[in-house]
Amino acid sequence: MNKTLLWFGLAKVGFGVVVGAFGVFLGLRLLSLLLRQKDADGELAKGNIAVGILQAASVLSLGLLLQHAVSATFDAMDLLYRGREFVPAMLGRFAVYATLHVGLSLIIGSLVMALGVSIYGRLTRGVDELAEVRRGNPAPALVLACVIVVMALVVEPGLRAALDGLLPLPVLPRDVLQVTN
Repeated sequence: MNKTLLWFGLAKVGFGVVVGAFGVFLGLRLLSLLLRQKDADGELAKGNIAVGILQAASVLSLGLLLQHAVSATFDAMDLLYRGREFVPAMLGRFAVYATLHVGLSLIIGSLVMALGVSIYGRLTRGVDELAEVRRGNPAPALVLACVIVVMALVVEPGLRAALDGLLPLPVLPRDVLQVTN
């Protein structure tokens, strides 16, 4: 039995649950604040389909961004601890890097998606999309939902590359050869 794989596997499951439940919730709250959706929960309770569409696209987009942040963190930890005997301090180090990686992904992702909505709003001067969403108009909500999802899809590769710089990636033999040449 490989105790390191077992403990890191269990830590990954736990971290995935925490990110899925609390991380997306916090990211959605941040994005709602940035989009000035003060009472999104109340609007959902009233059956405002437009707000529901926008919230669903936000959750989907944050999930897309977080999926890659989580998997990149897991990959780095797997490389770092491969073949090593398990020490409890490994889980603490894993938790610090994973939390930092995912937290920055949520913040940067929310900011970028809000920026995309803002830029789109400036391009369509005759319509205040967010006001229409608050009134329950699903048409601008669908367009804004697509803008949010596209922003997440387009930004994700760059965000993943930037956040990889935070991880303690091991130096591989091929990297040493490239540095000396």
